[in-house]
Amino acid sequence: MSNKILITPKSFKAYKDKAYLMLRENGFEIIENTLGRTMTEDEIIECAGEGVVGIIIGIDPLPASVLEKCKDLKAISKYGVGMDNIDLNRAKELGIKVNNAVGTNNVSVGELAIGLMFAIGRNIPRNTADVKEGRWDRRIGVELTDKKLGLIGGGLIGKEVAKRAIGLQMKVSIFDPYFTDEAFLTQYGIERCYDIEELYKESDIISLHLPVTKDTKEFMNKDVFSKMKSSALLINTSRGELVNENDLYEALVNGEIAGAAQDVFSSEPPTKEEKLLTLDNFILTSHIGAFTNEAVEKMVLTSTQNLLDMLLA
Repeated sequence: MSNKILITPKSFKAYKDKAYLMLRENGFEIIENTLGRTMTEDEIIECAGEGVVGIIIGIDPLPASVLEKCKDLKAISKYGVGMDNIDLNRAKELGIKVNNAVGTNNVSVGELAIGLMFAIGRNIPRNTADVKEGRWDRRIGVELTDKKLGLIGGGLIGKEVAKRAIGLQMKVSIFDPYFTDEAFLTQYGIERCYDIEELYKESDIISLHLPVTKDTKEFMNKDVFSKMKSSALLINTSRGELVNENDLYEALVNGEIAGAAQDVFSSEPPTKEEKLLTLDNFILTSHIGAFTNEAVEKMVLTSTQNLLDMLLA
């Protein structure tokens, strides 16, 4: 009988004891990702090609070519929310159930987005590095108070950013064609933007909170940067593929926008030669948005329960 579960996320082990007990009590054998990094397609196939009925997946790739070779796979539980690394259409065709851990990391990612606004707005990383290198130079920054924040995407994470921005006395506008929570807008005094071109032109800060699709891939490009304020800041805690990084580099070098701070990149980790990393007005953190004690614990337990619910239904 096939009863193996593959668990790929590196941070899963921090709270694995209770999760592993839940799985073993239901008769499942556990296969861990012990590589210390994201698994490749071939590595997933090697581990899950036979006998694996469930996968708890992080950002590791599950395209159609991998799913088709995991012949015993019945369920995929996403460790987190974004599922752009999973071919959902092919999974459905193959009869593989898929679920994600909604509501587990929205606070952590939202808080990081706000943190990045402070970091790039006040030049905190560069100033800290200057001091540690023996310099006592000052770099002038900007206040967040009264700045107009344009959120592209009003899901759970976008809402958390909006609530905190209102607390900082920012003016918040959300562009999201699928947004339906009018009560939320009223409660927090947030504007609904129906024209994304207007958001580009009027926002002091733009923060991205949406998935990568064929329509959103690299939608932040030179055309968009040319429409933004020269004093504007870009925040991206969603996916690196939303931004054309070559165009972002040119926009930052040429002063089309003032700065950008990201927690994500198109290829993680980037190479040391990545030219964006040479710029003082660009900040990149190592995909730490959901990497807090609180979020990791919630993601571990929720993704495990989701998998059990799918397999035992």
